Amino acid sequence: MTDECLPSDVWVMAHVRRCNDNGIPAMVVRRGEAKGGAVLLKINLLTEGCRILSQARGLDGDLGWLAAFKGALVSEAEADDYLTRAAARDPDVWVIEIEDRSGHNPFEGKVF
Repeated sequence: MTDECLPSDVWVMAHVRRCNDNGIPAMVVRRGEAKGGAVLLKINLLTEGCRILSQARGLDGDLGWLAAFKGALVSEAEADDYLTRAAARDPDVWVIEIEDRSGHNPFEGKVF
């Protein structure tokens, strides 16, 4: 689910490029449906664990993020298992991995 004006592939690639231009390692680890696939973020804090966020719309219609695991950090293996199950349920989903020791989400939108 992305901004209604942009297909998912354009939205994702623009955000990944912006991250990389700002020195934040980001990569697409799973390509989803080009026109309208949902986006999942794996924010890898490296030694601390990973945080998973799912793109969603708030009650106001603005894009934001839902935190999996109640926002808790999980091991990389647990995060990868979660993402594998999500892709099995929805083959259109995009997965982006971001490496940031601070755990910052560089994409706009608040976490619900």
